[in-house]
Amino acid sequence: MKRGRHESLEEVHGTIETSGKKSAWKRLLAFLGPAYLVSVGYMDPGNWATDIAGGSQFGYKLIWVLLMSNIMALLLQSLCARLGVVRGRDLAQASREAYNPFVNFVLYILAEIAIVACDLAEVIGMAIGLYLLFGLPMIWGVSITALDTFLLLFLLNKGMRKMEVFIIGLIFIIGASFVIEMFFAQPNMGDLMAGFIPSIPNSTALYIAIGIIGATVMPHNLYLHSSLVQSRKIERTKKGIKQALKYNLIDSAIALNLAFFVNAAILILAAAVFYKNGLYEVAEIQDAHKLLEGLLGTKIAPAFFAIALIAAGQSSTLTGTLAGQIVMEGHLNLRIQPWVRRLITRLLAIIPALFTVIYFGESGTGKLLVLSQVVLSLQLGFAIIPLIHFVSSKKLMGDFRIKWPLRIASWLVTLIIVILNAKLVYDEIVSWLTTVANPIYIWVFVVPVAFGAAVLLVYITFKSTVNAGKFQNRKMVPHILDAKVDELAQPLSYKKIAVSVDFSTADEKSISAALQLGGKDAAYTLIHIVETPGAIIYGEEIDDFETESDEAFLNTYKKKLQEKGFNVSVELGFGSPKKSIPKIVNATEFDILVLGSHGHTGLKDLILGTTVDSVRHRVKIPVFIV
Repeated sequence: MKRGRHESLEEVHGTIETSGKKSAWKRLLAFLGPAYLVSVGYMDPGNWATDIAGGSQFGYKLIWVLLMSNIMALLLQSLCARLGVVRGRDLAQASREAYNPFVNFVLYILAEIAIVACDLAEVIGMAIGLYLLFGLPMIWGVSITALDTFLLLFLLNKGMRKMEVFIIGLIFIIGASFVIEMFFAQPNMGDLMAGFIPSIPNSTALYIAIGIIGATVMPHNLYLHSSLVQSRKIERTKKGIKQALKYNLIDSAIALNLAFFVNAAILILAAAVFYKNGLYEVAEIQDAHKLLEGLLGTKIAPAFFAIALIAAGQSSTLTGTLAGQIVMEGHLNLRIQPWVRRLITRLLAIIPALFTVIYFGESGTGKLLVLSQVVLSLQLGFAIIPLIHFVSSKKLMGDFRIKWPLRIASWLVTLIIVILNAKLVYDEIVSWLTTVANPIYIWVFVVPVAFGAAVLLVYITFKSTVNAGKFQNRKMVPHILDAKVDELAQPLSYKKIAVSVDFSTADEKSISAALQLGGKDAAYTLIHIVETPGAIIYGEEIDDFETESDEAFLNTYKKKLQEKGFNVSVELGFGSPKKSIPKIVNATEFDILVLGSHGHTGLKDLILGTTVDSVRHRVKIPVFIV
């Protein structure tokens, strides 16, 4: 685990050079990419479920919701890019600077719920795609989705550009598939154009419309975009920042309009094929696939439908993982290994998916998909409101804060989303209270949560406004220029040095390094931890052969070093080295700890080399790793 200040997605932060490009076209190409990774979240399987449900039940009537959602998305994603480029902070990091730890923890939990809901849609979408294309049972498809955990790590190791190319390739597959689908569907253009006139036929349409907004304007994409734009290395001048903002806006416009085309194509396909033929209840992706062949008279259409679904699920799952890493590191200032982060997110999504498939059958997955998108929409306000405050702050953004017209438009979008969500929550709670046999559970568990969410929404709405001047105004240049260079140049003096030994070949290097740091003027303490099962259980009370043997070895080291004129003492610990070494070190005023690294790589480092990383984050002094 890592704590402390770090760059957002530091594995790829500032890795793509944008300066030095001679032509405007080459400069634009250098910036193109982040919005495409964001856009895949706008065409994931969750979108498919809401689009198919909207198109089959209401024809083209809800296509205006897609257009409105796309405009909202473009506005909000441009604000995220602005925050990342100008401030050099992602949305989660900015929130950590603005709010107290408790509020940040709650915001983190809400963001995690949104990411799990998103990942849930991708798990189900991938499983459905595998079932439709290869006949693989859904329960096996859901289980197999855990195996894509390491694909993201592989792509990140290859560099950000290669990952972007991979994602763009998947987007091309999705887009090409739906061009072919539209060719077979032949929609009615008159009815299609009439669908851009706003209307909400009934409460069911409102539920689906909110699901469409949640599926389109995704909370995790706001965190993701504010981080991904920082993968570009730009000139930290007014001109360089303005140029970066311009090219990122172009990137967002192209990518999100492509996403709008895909979503519109799905809804139009459902309207032209299902609604037109009186099939108003087609909300399941499986049913849509099954009916396409019969209604369009070709086997090609359903095949491309399944291929596009797999591509959408796979591309979205990669970006969802990145978002999970961003919110954890940003809100909590906590970093865990990426593969652990990926597994946690995926397992939290797989469990409800497996539960649904086992207990409700494959027919329940469509309802779960739509529900996951409504959950995403409910979380939007908690991400959008802080974002608007941050990019509107003169203290935080300087001359690059958004102007009043854009500020008003942003708050209008937020108001629409919050009011729609508030109505949905109120209607659902009232419905439960009147239909559930024992409503006491609703009053005890659901109503307090809804009330707490409303209080938090009000808090973050006004907290950032009144405290806008208290943001930490971090400089864009290193602070070393403010320090006294003469003081920094003084040689370090270590008088009390702790050395961890484990009676392996690494001890010689560790002790040698320690002696070079302190010479004969320093006092050395050799620390060894007895790791036997008995030592773990009984601690200092253990009295066995291995403890006696380890103590003898330790005293042998001490005697030989004392004969050379060094001031050496020994300390024996018991149990886990990860806990015992920091306990001994923190109990004494050492100047530095010397730890030996055993040179593990790959899987060996994962299994054997975890002590060094754990110890160095638990001690309060510098650590020298040999």
